[in-house]
Amino acid sequence: MPPTLATLVQHSALRLSVLAGKDRLDTPVRWAHASELADPTPYLDGGELVMITAVKMDAEDPDAMREYVRLLAGRGVVGLAFAAGVNYERAPEALVAAARETCLPLLEVPRRTPFIAIGKVVSAAIAAEQYQTVTEGFDAQRDMTTAALSQEGPTALLTRLAGHVKGWVALYDASGAVVAVAPAWAARRAARFTGDAERLRDRPAPASAVVSESEAGDDRVELQSIGTGRRAKAVLAVGTAAPLGTAERYAVHSAVALLTLTTERSRALQEGEQRLGAAVLRMLLAGESEHARAVAGRLYGGLLDAPLRVIVAEPATAARNRTSGVTPPAMTLSAPGATGSAITPSGAPVAEVEPTAPVPELSAAERVLDDLADATETAAARNGEAVLVVPDGERLIVLASDGGAAVSACARHAADATAQETAAAAGRTAAARPYRAATPEPKLVIGVSAPVGIPAAAIGFKQADQALSVARRRGVGLVEHEDVAAGSVLPLLADEAVRAFADGLLRKLYEHDAHGRGDLVASLRAWLSRHGQWDAAAADLGVHRHTLRYRMRRVEEILGRSLDDPDVRMELWLALKATS
Repeated sequence: MPPTLATLVQHSALRLSVLAGKDRLDTPVRWAHASELADPTPYLDGGELVMITAVKMDAEDPDAMREYVRLLAGRGVVGLAFAAGVNYERAPEALVAAARETCLPLLEVPRRTPFIAIGKVVSAAIAAEQYQTVTEGFDAQRDMTTAALSQEGPTALLTRLAGHVKGWVALYDASGAVVAVAPAWAARRAARFTGDAERLRDRPAPASAVVSESEAGDDRVELQSIGTGRRAKAVLAVGTAAPLGTAERYAVHSAVALLTLTTERSRALQEGEQRLGAAVLRMLLAGESEHARAVAGRLYGGLLDAPLRVIVAEPATAARNRTSGVTPPAMTLSAPGATGSAITPSGAPVAEVEPTAPVPELSAAERVLDDLADATETAAARNGEAVLVVPDGERLIVLASDGGAAVSACARHAADATAQETAAAAGRTAAARPYRAATPEPKLVIGVSAPVGIPAAAIGFKQADQALSVARRRGVGLVEHEDVAAGSVLPLLADEAVRAFADGLLRKLYEHDAHGRGDLVASLRAWLSRHGQWDAAAADLGVHRHTLRYRMRRVEEILGRSLDDPDVRMELWLALKATS
């Protein structure tokens, strides 16, 4: 505890007496300062005990003393010490009356007590308080370090921290969800700040924020980010009834450092795990499932023992490059700074590729993939699942348990990203062209395979790649391979190359209908839709069947192709669908 006026009055060597403000002696004294200025407030900071002899002031003038004491009280001075027997034998009544009127404690200092003695006592008490604070901080650090190394880990650490700050603490993961809280009764209280924790996570670490002050019975809640990277790995919340003191602040900082050590891994370890993950994935795609299992060991738990899903994701910018004919970089399946064999969709190794050095600042496309990887890994960790996430140039490849939280997190992430982009596009369109509907394009496209075992991982990768192509063409965020297999092939006809083929195939028929007699295009569509049944197709058109036979012979003559050929009939039907 810091020294107080009561501490000084009770100090036997000082022999101080109280002339005013006896009910305010428990006020802490931050410093003792001697000044004979008529207005010393410009040189004060608040919390001082001002010591005077009144050599340069008229201490018997009531108005002057009233103004002097008012200035001191307004500056936050905690007390006034008057030296008796120097300029005045006793403290003048005008000074005493002014102090009582302002409720400012007034102490009388006897002639044999020098001001320096009071200053030494205050200074020694402040030094003792600071030493005790540092000692308590070191004790808290040792206590929480021991807890962090125990089997309970972060949970035990939070329990110790809650005791040191005399409040409650909670740990939030990267998504803002509560993963640990101490004491247990604070769980509902901690849940109120999940949104604040999620917002703090998006700020570069280290970051902190006070999100609730102690008003109307609410706690003062302070949030601290955990991590050293571009985005926090976790967030620590500390709820107390009052602002943290110095010792409590030491404890919180120690907890942040210890939690950072437990949640962050060294860059070398991250790159090593990424290389291992890339090697395991490369073996799986090459059909070497047993070698992959041996290399993975226990790192991925039971991921390789159960049906899994292969997920391939890429930013929309990469998707546009693919559809516009821009060749994407080879799939290296390597950690940054490592050399690896490129992998084709079939899993066969090709030429060695040397990736470029990693760029510290993520591009917009890299950030899209980084957000997906973060959401997937967070969901898997929260549910105790193993997941394999491998950045691969402009793509992200994920192996996750079928039916697990990681797959669901990918779907939610794609849906949320699409919803946000839809809202943003609607706002832009409403501002620019209110009469036109918004047609948003997803920032991220994802393809998901059907459930496969690790011997069929290469097949799963091909399925995910096919689903990704469909998602890219449809302009949607996520497509599962089952949806492609169970759906219709007709949406695939929206490709510009297919339309160009259809226009070329049917051009002569359209030209005939524009300048000649007979509706050949409509007749061909009706005949094909009726599977070549003359009477039914003629009835649909409202013509005689002989007329329809004549028109079909004209179609064959104009196109130079026989309608008896099933391939010709198929191409013509798809062409009609593509141009309808």
